[in-house]
Amino acid sequence: MKSVYLLTGRPGTGKTSLIKQALAGMKGRAGGFYTEEIRSRGVREGFRLVTLDGQTTILAHIDIKSPYRVSKYGVDIASLDQTGVSALRQAAEQCALVVIDEIGKMELFSANFREAIGQIMGSGKRVLGTVMLNPNPFADDIKRQPQVKLLTVTRDNHEPVLAELKEWLGE
Repeated sequence: MKSVYLLTGRPGTGKTSLIKQALAGMKGRAGGFYTEEIRSRGVREGFRLVTLDGQTTILAHIDIKSPYRVSKYGVDIASLDQTGVSALRQAAEQCALVVIDEIGKMELFSANFREAIGQIMGSGKRVLGTVMLNPNPFADDIKRQPQVKLLTVTRDNHEPVLAELKEWLGE
């Protein structure tokens, strides 16, 4: 059985929701982070990073002025490094499972994030995460690693993907 399960797919297919559902019944300690949208009056304004121990920070927002941009969002690399990368490193040391949601364009701007991902992927630690669907040299290299099981999520395959994740987690 593979030590790393990564979900990929188009935006809005429910990858983060599947991770949260799979973690809900997990025995053992998990650490890391997931991302969620920041909305105001139904309009997406950015993305928040939430660690599994409850810390939050703004990862990207329309009001952030930054040289690192994805579409209309400025990306706050310092917040990602301080909160997200710290949570990944702590999880790699202390937890049975490292959660990385997501290995995507915004996160890959950070050299510290890329370095932490490389260390975690090479550690033999169990990892559950999401990875961008679109081509990217770093993300594509991660997807090709022999310890990685890549699952493509669609709106129609949540049940079987969730069942596979729960089985892998030992539920």
